[in-house]
This record gives sequence, structure tokens and C-alpha cells, in this order.
Amino acid sequence: MSGIWIDTDMGFDDIAAVLVTLHQGADVDGISLVFGNAPLAQVARNAAGAARAFAWRMPMHLGAAGPVLGRTETAQAILGETGIPTRGATLPDAPAVATGNAFLALCRWLETAPAPRRILALGPLTNIATLVLARPDLAARIDDLVWMGGGLGMGNHTASAEFNALADPEAAAIVFARVKGAVMVDLDFCRRILAGPETVAPIARAGGRNAALLADLFGGFVDIALSRGRPAMALYDPAAAAVFMRPDLVTLREARIDVECAGTLTRGRTVVETRPGRAPFNARFAEGGDMAAIRALILDTLSAEAAK
Repeated sequence: MSGIWIDTDMGFDDIAAVLVTLHQGADVDGISLVFGNAPLAQVARNAAGAARAFAWRMPMHLGAAGPVLGRTETAQAILGETGIPTRGATLPDAPAVATGNAFLALCRWLETAPAPRRILALGPLTNIATLVLARPDLAARIDDLVWMGGGLGMGNHTASAEFNALADPEAAAIVFARVKGAVMVDLDFCRRILAGPETVAPIARAGGRNAALLADLFGGFVDIALSRGRPAMALYDPAAAAVFMRPDLVTLREARIDVECAGTLTRGRTVVETRPGRAPFNARFAEGGDMAAIRALILDTLSAEAAK
């Protein structure tokens, strides 16, 4: 399965999402990197380490280091300096693998890749918005865009906003205004697909060369929830990858999705209107589905990778 591009800020759940995509049989044509979990330079280091650890061969490209407007926001206050919390292990040091310019690479891909051309976006939407504004002719060639971001209810970075939306609300607003039929996989959906500490040990026991590393990184990710008094962590980005690769497991609902770009307390909020006739629908969101199957798909992917 080709015609797939991934746009990512390369934290642990992004790595898990890439693994889900690959384990579902995708040939990823390219990856564009964007600030988000950490500054772009650290995101690039994470990408290089992941490529070495998991033997990824797809080309990677440096994208946006900051948002369309406003100051650069990262998730380091939650995820730590590298954007990947761990229990002690780290991704291997590796020479830089992200070369060239993500905008130009996306343009070339959309010009030459056969349809369908599908994008899985896992971070702030700055790279995609840049393409949409500069090359609307090529943006029209995007057949499918699935984004992990936004929220129907309360946010996680502020009371109103999910992090990927808050990091660049102007970019998200541009994408929903210009990319027809984009799919939002939001906080509320992802929070129904959880992993607790009991899910880490089977990965550690899998016996492959990356078993210890994956278990450590996964454990560090789960520990985010445990440190906040919650029993389990939402599998955000891999949930979006499951929606992207297995739409048969998901119920999508049409809606009008807009993004609030102003207000101290409301900036980054995704406003979702589902009532017919109130506003022209421009997108869809993941409303429900077989959550047990999606969770099993993600955990099976991590176990299979750890067994290699």
C-alpha cells in the first residue's frame, strides 16, 4: 500500500503510530518533521534515533520550526527535554536522516504520487497549512488527511485546547478551511483507547533486539498518566494511525469543524458543529468504533516489533 505520507513531531506515540502504519502493510513514501513535542532540532534527533532503532528507510524532511503566527509552543513541560519520557533508556544516537525541505518534498510527492494520496498528521498542522496556502493546486490532490488533534470537549493543554491545535491554531484553521473531508481523531476518541502499566511487561518479554527499548519508552509514556493519578494513558497517535489504516474499525461523523484563533482562554479550541443546516459540513471526526480491536491492533504492533 503506497501513496502514504506521515507528518510528525516524533515523540514515542508518533513512533508507535509509524509502526502501526508499517505493520498494517503501508509503504510510507516520506515523513515530514514539525516542531511540537520538542523543538524541531530535537524532533530531528528523535527521528534519526528511531530510524536507526527500527531500520526505517523512508526519506525524512525538515519542516516548520514554529507556527504560522505567535510564539513556538512545545510539550516539553510534560514530555521532558527530548519530547520522549523514558524509564532510563534512550533512542540510539544516529547521524541526521532528515534532509532537504519538507515543503518541497511534499510538493514533489503530490505532483508525482499516484492516487490515492493520503496524509497522516500527528502534530501541529504547520507543514500542511504551508502547502495549502502556497500551492492550493497541489492541496487539491490530497485525497485523505487524518489528523490526531483537537477535542470535542475539554482540552489537555488548556481547558479549551488540545496541544496540537493550540501549538498552531491558525494552521489547523487553514487546513480545515481548505482540505476537503479532513478527518479529526480527537482527544475524546483517543481517551477511550488506554494502556496501563500491565501492558508494558509483555513487550519487555517479547525477546527481540528492541524489546527492552520499546518497553522502556512505552513505560515512560504510560508513566505520564500514572504520575498524574490516572490508571492508564491514552494511545493518541497510534489511535489515529489505526483510524488511518483501518477505517473499517471506525465510525466517522460529518461535521463543521472550525478552530478558534483568538482569546486567552479559547485559543486553539476546535468547535464542532454536527447539527444539519447550521453550517456547511467541511470535515469528519472519529465518533466511535471497535475500541477493543483498535487497542489490540496497537498493542499487537508493539509486541510484534519487540519480537523482531
